[in-house]
Amino acid sequence: MGMPDLSRHMMAFSPQVPLWCIYMLLAAVTVMAVAGLARRVRGSVWRLLAGLGVIAWLCDPQRITETWHPLPETALIVVDQSASMSERNRGDMARNTAERLQAEMNRVPGLVPRIVTLREARHGGTRLFGALRQAAADIPPSRLAGAVLVTDGEDHDIPASVPDMLNPDDGHGHRTLLPLHVLLTGRGEETDRHLRVLQAPPFAIVGKDVTIRVEIDDQGTHPAPDATTQLTLTQGDGTTFSRPVRIGQPQDITLPVTHPGEMLVGLSAPELPGEVSTRNNHDVVRINGVRDRLRVLLVSGTPNQGERVWRRLLKADPSVDLVHFTILRPPDRDDGTPLSDLALIAFPVNELFQQKIDQFDLIILDGFENRGILPEAYLRNIVNHIRAGGGLLLIGGPEFLTPGSLQDTPLSDILPAHVASGDGMTVRRFRPDLTETGMRHPVTSGLPGAPDRAGAQPGWGPWYRGLRTDSANGEVLMTGPDQQPLLVLDHAGKGRVAFLLSDQAWLWSHGEGGGGPQSELLRRISHWLMKEPELEENQLEAAISAGQMTITRRSVTAGPPPVVHVIAPDGATQDITLEPAGNTGLARARLPARQEGIWTVRDDAGHEAFAAPRMEDPVEFADLRATASLLAPMAAATGGGVHWLGDDPQAPSLPRVVMENGRVSSTADRFAFPARNAHSVSGQQAASMLPAWAVGLFVLVMLLLAWWRESRS
Repeated sequence: MGMPDLSRHMMAFSPQVPLWCIYMLLAAVTVMAVAGLARRVRGSVWRLLAGLGVIAWLCDPQRITETWHPLPETALIVVDQSASMSERNRGDMARNTAERLQAEMNRVPGLVPRIVTLREARHGGTRLFGALRQAAADIPPSRLAGAVLVTDGEDHDIPASVPDMLNPDDGHGHRTLLPLHVLLTGRGEETDRHLRVLQAPPFAIVGKDVTIRVEIDDQGTHPAPDATTQLTLTQGDGTTFSRPVRIGQPQDITLPVTHPGEMLVGLSAPELPGEVSTRNNHDVVRINGVRDRLRVLLVSGTPNQGERVWRRLLKADPSVDLVHFTILRPPDRDDGTPLSDLALIAFPVNELFQQKIDQFDLIILDGFENRGILPEAYLRNIVNHIRAGGGLLLIGGPEFLTPGSLQDTPLSDILPAHVASGDGMTVRRFRPDLTETGMRHPVTSGLPGAPDRAGAQPGWGPWYRGLRTDSANGEVLMTGPDQQPLLVLDHAGKGRVAFLLSDQAWLWSHGEGGGGPQSELLRRISHWLMKEPELEENQLEAAISAGQMTITRRSVTAGPPPVVHVIAPDGATQDITLEPAGNTGLARARLPARQEGIWTVRDDAGHEAFAAPRMEDPVEFADLRATASLLAPMAAATGGGVHWLGDDPQAPSLPRVVMENGRVSSTADRFAFPARNAHSVSGQQAASMLPAWAVGLFVLVMLLLAWWRESRS
């Protein structure tokens, strides 16, 4: 049923001549009247009244009658459905409250409710006023009655003063304060404990200690001075220990960084008695362990194109310290050239291979022909260093065909292949190709131009020289002419060895036959030798995003689909079968993982991986209380009220809704909205207040009176 139309009366002028004519006529009548009065001319007053009557008739005063059609006012209901509203059925209570409040407002004449739902944001916390501002943008300011926020009280965009949408200008310089009411999902103020990570470096050097700064705050309560609690730390390998910390004070925790790659550290604080949720009592810190500057020793034989590529590759890496020596002339060759012309400094054999060999992460021998340069004792030092965890790369050429080559020294114990005697070299055009293992190994899998299936031709340029082998002990990733091994990798104790049986990889960098991924291949080989985690040939990885865990296992050997064991933070275990992804050596699986904390994944080969869900909106979970402390000041400043809904989502306690004239007055149980008399003009009528006959009669009477007054003189 609509509201009845209203009417109002007012007066307006509709001049029949231009205003300047009226002003001139008024001035002339005034001057004549003043002059007549000054000279004491009888009848001057009556003439003045006659002139004013004519002027009034020219102004044409009218009585205006307007008919108004009242318009309803809109009350916005903002329903908070952010992440914190998932605690204790707050979201259900907010939705039920909005529906009942809408029905209550529909019973108030002149008030129309509009529900606006604030969905979960991915960053920045809850922004109720942003949603309110957006919803009010298409409502005429004169028809906005106010707003109701149905929330837990946690908002992160509260303005410092009343926003313009709740304090609109009426167009005449006057502002009307509109009420902001707050309905809180709960029975009263709550408590919450929050673990905050104040500082955690994203990277740390392996072998060094890292410091994490944390703080535990009790919100909604006032802890006793010097109150303490226990902080529990859990590392990815399962190591757990506790530290006492003071409430409300930063605490520094020092941890060792034991391995390269991501290191997860779980932190948790015990439950505060009576707190609303333990969801923000724990957190996971991610620290990437990186090695300190890697030291590489490159020893080249006679100068060649390949050593330039190595220098360019290693020098471009800011984390690598390169020590490079080129053997210009072996000791058994004497051509009379002074030693000062052959080297800037003497080759420090004893210092490099006896005193400081343990300082090198990688040793590269590129076309190195020993010829007594390194005594057997130093070669044994290299072998011992590799077995202890170092890396060795050999790039072979014709020097392996001569007697006394490196494979005839103690290095033969760790070489992954042996060059055949006699016809140990093939000189003809060939294209390097990947083996089945090479297509699955991370060093060569997915190289630019690599074939996507066995038997397919790679899109690489040719080489023209390769060594022939009579045995290979390691993993053959690439083959050369006649399917001979070209790149062989192997493990030696704790260390690693790579053998490239051709010295012509540099042809790819020169674009020979279309070129090839020389820099990428050499980079991967060197980083595999230095044990970079992402290049491990058998590895297990786990990552959690948007509540889903992705498990990836790489293996260079074919076999049945692998099974992994997933251990949740609460200790629950489940077995998952991974699905192979073609012939790439990868197998994957996805599963839900919403539980907070560190998840552990293990396979039967002894590999482990750790993952933890990232908190998508840390601001949102910083405080999980239902509280009036944040929004109550704004509600009070606008004349609004604050009301607690109780604990029953199906039967929330609602205040009474009314509309009032003038400034509203609200309480906890009574929400008032102003009656702003919004309307539209449906009709208008004008009637002249000075009819011509009445004005003519008035002027005639005044003139007769003036003549009569003059005639009596």
